[in-house]
Amino acid sequence: MKQLFISDITDGQTINDIFLVKSMNKAETKAGKPYLNLSLMDKSGDIVGRVWDQAEKWQKECPQGAVVQISGQCQSFRNTLQLNISQVLRQDESQLTMADFVPSSPYDIDEMAVEFSKLARSVNEPFIKKLLLKFFNNEEFIAIFKKAPAAKAMHHAYVGGLLEHTLGVARLAAAVAKLYPSLDRSLLMAGAMLHDIGKIKEFDFSGFPTDYSDSGRLMGHMVLGVEMIQEKIRTIKNFPEELAVRLKHLILSHHGRYEYGSPTLPMLSEGFILNFIDDMDAKMNTIEGVRAKMKEPDYQWSDYQRSLERFLFLKGHGAEEEMLEEKTAAAAPAKASQPRLF
Repeated sequence: MKQLFISDITDGQTINDIFLVKSMNKAETKAGKPYLNLSLMDKSGDIVGRVWDQAEKWQKECPQGAVVQISGQCQSFRNTLQLNISQVLRQDESQLTMADFVPSSPYDIDEMAVEFSKLARSVNEPFIKKLLLKFFNNEEFIAIFKKAPAAKAMHHAYVGGLLEHTLGVARLAAAVAKLYPSLDRSLLMAGAMLHDIGKIKEFDFSGFPTDYSDSGRLMGHMVLGVEMIQEKIRTIKNFPEELAVRLKHLILSHHGRYEYGSPTLPMLSEGFILNFIDDMDAKMNTIEGVRAKMKEPDYQWSDYQRSLERFLFLKGHGAEEEMLEEKTAAAAPAKASQPRLF
């Protein structure tokens, strides 16, 4: 049974616990001595580990995706924690709880799926509504959609992340549509709910950690998403061609700029909005992830965030924990409710 999580590891600590191998490669020191360079993970984060001695012996025990028992010592190197590993033993994954090793959405996935279905049914345009239900009434599709990450390493990069992110964008779309009556709500909602469906094919879910599929690397999720949409449109009699083109334009332009991977720029009002709210939800998830790692209360500076190209000045997660404890004590014996997305 797993007892120690990566987020709790401290400098100088002796380690004897189980982790998932996110990646493994063999390298050499300047003197030509082989060693193993591991990236280890669990649901709380990841950490670098290095096997300096008997690299050939331990290499077969730790292929990518394996769960291994690690023995070693944690040391700080250039202000970053890493593990100096003396022993690696592969574990029988059938006897383990994989939820301990793979980060998951903090929200209830089934509740999010119900909310998402309600939003799909709120769309008025009949052809778009039929298209949405072609996807989201399909049990096989929904099963993958509910567990897929929204990205490999950036925002919402965990089990349930794609549903969480898409739901967040859809709820923003519904709210913005009320503020600007000129927007085509049905089109905007369809763009929000379908903008990342290509990630179902972009990633390979056959093992852990999730990696890109061949088609995902070669084509990308926007092109794959448009193909999936066109395939469903063919099954809907008399689906308007102009409506199909506008919807596919939203999918292809939702990253907003050529250098961000969009093959075209937003040229519809709904395209501009979709780009903004997609970016907003992604950035807020990134910021919240940074803030959650700040255990001290009050405002403090983060490390430099390469993806955002800046430092962040954030109120630490510890402040909320203190307030929650105070409220819980004041309301005793009432119990604090679990956090929910809605």
